[in-house]
Amino acid sequence: KIFQAVVSCIGGDGTIYIIPKSFETALDKLKAEIQNTFKGLGLLIPYCWKKGEACVVRGSDTMWYRAKIVEVSGSTLQVQYIDHGYIESIPQCHLYPTTFYTGIPPFCIPCQLHKTLPIGNFWQQDAVDYLQELLKNEEVEIHVEELPDNPWGKLSISLYFGGMSLSSFMAYQKYCVAEDCQDIQKLGVFDGDLSPSYLLRPLPFPGETFPVTVTHLVSPKEVYICLDSSGNLKKCSPTERAVSHDSESLNKALKWCNKIIKTLPHLTNFKKELPCLAEYVDGLWYRAKLLSITQLVPVQILVQFVDYGTYLVAPTSRLRHIPCHLLKYPAQAVRVLLAGFKPASDDKNVGRIPYSPEWSLKALWTMMDCVEGKRLSASILTLSPEVTISLYGDDKNLVHLKLIEMGLAELDE
Repeated sequence: KIFQAVVSCIGGDGTIYIIPKSFETALDKLKAEIQNTFKGLGLLIPYCWKKGEACVVRGSDTMWYRAKIVEVSGSTLQVQYIDHGYIESIPQCHLYPTTFYTGIPPFCIPCQLHKTLPIGNFWQQDAVDYLQELLKNEEVEIHVEELPDNPWGKLSISLYFGGMSLSSFMAYQKYCVAEDCQDIQKLGVFDGDLSPSYLLRPLPFPGETFPVTVTHLVSPKEVYICLDSSGNLKKCSPTERAVSHDSESLNKALKWCNKIIKTLPHLTNFKKELPCLAEYVDGLWYRAKLLSITQLVPVQILVQFVDYGTYLVAPTSRLRHIPCHLLKYPAQAVRVLLAGFKPASDDKNVGRIPYSPEWSLKALWTMMDCVEGKRLSASILTLSPEVTISLYGDDKNLVHLKLIEMGLAELDE
């Protein structure tokens, strides 16, 4: 069985406690009911607590939770929150003994990684801390491998985060040995000699109108677009639905890569077009490809972010190997030429685009104003030799009409 779950906590022995996404509604309902039943303080009179006894506990957020006594030591009790897994030492005045809700099974499931042996036969503290930092409160994919011998035992699972196997990742980090590690190469951090490349984004058929956003302008005529999947998916074409799914999965995978970025090695191969992860000015890492070495001392590399079309000159410290599973998603940005207009022959503006001097800078800024942050639509005219489109604004008019009105461009039949 495969299902989505949220990791609620990592036990001190490396047990992974998960709450299936399908349980969330029922758990929220139970929490609300407990809050209505128990109000105020815990039990203030002396009480003889027993190990394993059911209770409710008032957490640090002043909410009441189901729990059981794990250990009794003087005025402080060690309790386990049975719907979340974590263990805490709590003063007796924050507990209340109860048999309410004991007929409802715990919502969190204790799990162990299938056929995974921690170094030294038990999970070391640094490994537990790392698992906690990596997984707590994160949504993951669970593959059930083996049921426990008794109902209170641990479920044996394979856990995937952002398309990566946790067992393989922890084995790569030298925290454990995974018996079944055939997918460890998917981490893609071992391949110095491979030359993978990004897939091309499938485009709608010529003549079909589809929503887009412009992510980067090279000139008023040459732009990068992304198919916009933010609309009503029921009305979308199969291409747009595939784009939406890809985009969502890619964003999740990139979020995970940003969490583990320090474990991915820096690039040592600077072959042109080589896929990599590059750090943008916002401090986050995105998919990119190498274009050229712009400076040798110190080394500076020109890269292009394939999901946006934007360029950046970066030092090697801001470039890292890309995990191979990130290459299964097509490059989101598509370079296109806009049809129907050309530079105005009588444009007297002195400021010109250095790499495209036929266009004035004013034409570029005007086109930026027309497309930036706007909901646009496009229709493909030709796919070769280059992708050429008609681009429409949210008023359904061609975006270049504004440039023609201002004398910055002219119609091109």
